Amino acid sequence: MATFSSPLNFNPNFQPNTRASETSNPQQPIVKNTQMGSPRSNKSTFLKIALISVCMFGFGYLLVPLYDIFCEITGLNGKTGRVEPTEIASNYQPDLTRTITVQFIANHDTAMPWDFTPSISTLQVHPGKLYDTHYIARNRTTTDKVAQAVPSVSPTQASRYFDKVECFCFTQQALQAGETKQMPLRFIIDPRLPKKIQTVTLAYSLFDITQQTAALTTEPNP
Repeated sequence: MATFSSPLNFNPNFQPNTRASETSNPQQPIVKNTQMGSPRSNKSTFLKIALISVCMFGFGYLLVPLYDIFCEITGLNGKTGRVEPTEIASNYQPDLTRTITVQFIANHDTAMPWDFTPSISTLQVHPGKLYDTHYIARNRTTTDKVAQAVPSVSPTQASRYFDKVECFCFTQQALQAGETKQMPLRFIIDPRLPKKIQTVTLAYSLFDITQQTAALTTEPNP
């Protein structure tokens, strides 16, 4: 009887070759923790923040003169007119058929340690007629302070027709420690104010200029 050999010889000690399967899978990438910045990047960020803070302080220091120059050049955002009392009778004719609502707002810089409010929030006025009101300021600090008020009128178009005879914004306001002052405002609205404007908002922003004025007074004469 013929015998046949199997084409596959079974080896009981056979071990599967896993080297190929191990090298077929690419090595997983190592993930680095990037949440913590390097000391150099942290220092750079700190320097940027410090530079921004210095620039913001410098901008606040120069804000009053820059604002005044901007309004002087453009005539925008509240550069109101100024008239003498002797000019009112000849240049303004009251229009009693028309009523304008004037709103009064007070703002102050976050570094300004004063209380600052209008005595009234609204006033009904007739164009061409003179009106008086005032703002109230109180120096809450224990040192003397000097402030400058900067006006703003909206809508912007109304600023051309909002004329002041007397205003605390014309001069610097000095208050001693703990002092309270009523700061006068006398104004008139030109009857030529466009008919579509029925409400005018007058806002004052108050800025602390104590250091600026002190620097000017201590400068030596040439």
